[in-house]
Amino acid sequence: MNISVAEAKATFSECIRNVEAGKTVLITRHGKPVAALVRPDDLQHLERLRKAGPAGGLASIAGGWKNSKELVSVIKTSRRQGQRNTLNPEQENGVPF
Repeated sequence: MNISVAEAKATFSECIRNVEAGKTVLITRHGKPVAALVRPDDLQHLERLRKAGPAGGLASIAGGWKNSKELVSVIKTSRRQGQRNTLNPEQENGVPF
């Protein structure tokens, strides 16, 4: 759900009800996103991802679910194979279609 700052101010209670129902409310100013209302669980997940950072890898964000400690252990002890080469979806074997 996208709404302007003015609309969010005028309908704040409704925005909160939408978030309680599981929706995310994106607040915009002049058409550009400036804030979001999210459920507390979603915020905790986002904070964990932000803390891990781009170099944190899967092991740094794994957790928070039953038996995830085993996955963290396996990931941490696995040998790294280096960076994978990823192709643009429009390319096959490195050659554009």
